Amino acid sequence: MHLTDMRIEHEAGGWKIDFIGDDGDAASVNIADEHAGSADEALERAKAVMVQLTAYGTRGGGRSVNSHDAVSNGNFDDEEPLLDTQH
Repeated sequence: MHLTDMRIEHEAGGWKIDFIGDDGDAASVNIADEHAGSADEALERAKAVMVQLTAYGTRGGGRSVNSHDAVSNGNFDDEEPLLDTQH
């Protein structure tokens, strides 16, 4: 699915974010109000949820390659680089 549009709506108790593809397929993520106070926060949280879900559609649907990969939300922009201390 190639993402072409997104819709963000506030509903009773939370946010609904629709990710819409060029082929008409769509995926929806619901974010509770206590996890997002604005549409921008809801969108960022929904993106993180989608990244976490991609592990279920890759690697044959099996477990993640390593424990870091399993718990990562895919956002490495705020991470400090790891130092290789084992040579």
